[in-house]
Amino acid sequence: MTLTELFKAQLDREAPITRRVLENVPEARPDWKPHPKSMPLGYLSSLVAAMPGWVAMTIKQDELDLYPKTGKPNTAPVLSTRRELLQALEESVAKSREALASTNDGFLMTPWRLLVGGKVVMEAPRHAVLADTFTHLAHHRGQLTVYLRLNEMTVPSVYGPSADDQRF
Repeated sequence: MTLTELFKAQLDREAPITRRVLENVPEARPDWKPHPKSMPLGYLSSLVAAMPGWVAMTIKQDELDLYPKTGKPNTAPVLSTRRELLQALEESVAKSREALASTNDGFLMTPWRLLVGGKVVMEAPRHAVLADTFTHLAHHRGQLTVYLRLNEMTVPSVYGPSADDQRF
């Protein structure tokens, strides 16, 4: 199996899980957060919807500056409805599938950089960044399931059954 096939398979496994979580996000509480230091629900859910698209970004761009010296920070726009969240997810997954189909394992060995204010804070081969992207998605999606529970919403099965969803 090639790296591109491995990442496509992982994307195909993670997308429906992410969809199930986003389908349960409450629409009326975008500013809600469990603690003053926590991300607001609307921002977190928008981030989770957009994160599968980071695969495409890692393939199509050589770097990302989170806070460029000129311009505004690179952050996901906050989406206000489940429909917008699910549409953003579908678009991000489609872009990443297309990007994976257009590349090869040799290219995934080339470096990718993360910058903050023009300074390199991380440089790694693209395949390592892609692997970390899926871990990062799982982390924030897990946060989001806690937000769902604290808002009395259904917590869907993710990698196994939940108290609300016994599909396994």
